[in-house]
Amino acid sequence: MNHDPITDSHALLNSTDASLTPTRRLALQTALGMGYAAAAMPLVAQTAVQTSSEGLTTGRVEIDVSGFKVPAYRSAPAGKSNLPVVLVISEIFGVHEYIADVTRRLAKEGYLAIAPEMFVRQGDPSQYKEIAKLQAEIITKVPDAQVMADLDATVKWAAQNGGNTNKLAITGFCWGGRITWLYAEHNPKVKAGVAWYGRLEGQSNAITPKHPIELAASLKAPVLGLYGGADTGIPVTSVNNMKEALAQAASKGNSAAKASEFVLYPDAPHAFHADYRASFRAAPAADGWSRAVAWLKQYV
Repeated sequence: MNHDPITDSHALLNSTDASLTPTRRLALQTALGMGYAAAAMPLVAQTAVQTSSEGLTTGRVEIDVSGFKVPAYRSAPAGKSNLPVVLVISEIFGVHEYIADVTRRLAKEGYLAIAPEMFVRQGDPSQYKEIAKLQAEIITKVPDAQVMADLDATVKWAAQNGGNTNKLAITGFCWGGRITWLYAEHNPKVKAGVAWYGRLEGQSNAITPKHPIELAASLKAPVLGLYGGADTGIPVTSVNNMKEALAQAASKGNSAAKASEFVLYPDAPHAFHADYRASFRAAPAADGWSRAVAWLKQYV
């Protein structure tokens, strides 16, 4: 039977969460992948991919992190266990429909794919209309240490719910692309990462003490970096700096750094895979996705 993921999500929310406060309900709607974040508007609806949930188990779950419940959207082949696991890390807009659809795409490839809502403690990004305000009031207040702990808990949940975390990978977009590099250094269980236009350099502070370029020497899993040559926020010089850092780490015996690769799409802007936004570029997005799937199958 073919299910509509948004309709199914509404039914799940309405049937199981009637007692939620309005604020909590909004946060869970975001985690359920219902609709798109306001700050990501306007939508380019004619290009948005809609992956069927037929043959999949999809929807909201909760990850226990020391007593705090982190909502997540997960997709997996129905009725199967011992599945390789892919963590899916969102853009700054949270786990809205685009990210939920990415988990369904990965589930169609045979993975248990799970996207935890990394911003739930700081607020609900789906309600922000201005990116600058969203960045200032939520994103800049999310500590890397909190994110790493939440992902560790997500891996534990996956191991208890049909996933084989000896076959663990991570992929992320924009903000999540940076986190992909960080987690590939943080958790030795990770076998591969795919970072879509994630920031590589930046200022260090208590919230973000280190950036990918500073962690190249201790990378524990090979990362495929998919970046746009026309990205105004992540210049090609930054990509080249990261390549050099990886080369230096490789020369000192780091096999993960040596195996890591970059693909630079010369005319692609930031967020070229985001098929619901004007930044979407069909050819780089399709090529990047093919490379990402091949990368996961090679290492996981």
